[in-house]
Amino acid sequence: MYLTLHIHNETDQLKSVILGIAQDQGPPPTVDNAYDPNSLMHIKAGSYPSEAEMVAEIEGLAEVFARHGVNVFRPDLIPDCNQIFARDIAFVVEDKWVLSNILPDRAEETDAIQYLIKQADPGCIIVPPEQVHIEGGDVMPWNEYLFVGVYLKPDYKNKITARTNAAAVDFLAKLFPHKKVRAFELEKSNTDPYANALHLDCCFQPIGRDMALIYPPGFTHPEDVAWIRSFFGPDRVFEINKEELVMMGCNVFSISPRVVVSESRLGRINTWMRSMGLNVEEVSYKEIAKQGGMLRCSTLPLHRIK
Repeated sequence: MYLTLHIHNETDQLKSVILGIAQDQGPPPTVDNAYDPNSLMHIKAGSYPSEAEMVAEIEGLAEVFARHGVNVFRPDLIPDCNQIFARDIAFVVEDKWVLSNILPDRAEETDAIQYLIKQADPGCIIVPPEQVHIEGGDVMPWNEYLFVGVYLKPDYKNKITARTNAAAVDFLAKLFPHKKVRAFELEKSNTDPYANALHLDCCFQPIGRDMALIYPPGFTHPEDVAWIRSFFGPDRVFEINKEELVMMGCNVFSISPRVVVSESRLGRINTWMRSMGLNVEEVSYKEIAKQGGMLRCSTLPLHRIK
């Protein structure tokens, strides 16, 4: 019996998920080896999170999943390795499990979920060719659509924050020919967290059945923002501000169309989501957010049902 893989959108009832771990990360990164501007900012400020704080936060999310009856898998522990952001290393669309071409320094993180990959139908495991750069934070299944964050400027190789390229868009369009693949070019900065959308889920996130959170300056092209407003309806799209961007305000995570997990400091966003009829489960994730990712980034959904 193979492991069940089925992801049709961002919000159907969650049945199983891989949740990252925060134990045994090794020493904090230095200025020279920071992967994102949020981490860089906190390294310089001396406010980079402690392992104990991050372990407590991620285990708090695990408790929320347990309350909602979600089957939670965890990666095997790799000593001296940051394994929080499970979304980076792979993603599931329909019954296909795509293994990301992640930053070379982080490739061993995929080894930690091999025990689960081996339980899936081998015909459903997809390994993109080397020229296809792609990470799960840039890929959002949304019913008949597949939303993809991408960076297309000539300085791609110089942007450590550029994780998904044009070849990935073509690859996904061929892998899912029945999907409408809609690419959004994102703004990138290696050093300024207020000018960087590390992944699509840092500046955009569908919630409920027909709503979304968005940070418009994270998109290179204003017409993409206009398209999202039109697609969901202007009164059903909530715009976060730049302070909320740095707090990872778009990076919430849905357990069902009615239940969304969000960071407790995001009062303005949480109030709006509740006003739209959602049950908001608040957790503390502010320390993990200092690394440029939050709730969606630390989860890899495997199975959702309507």
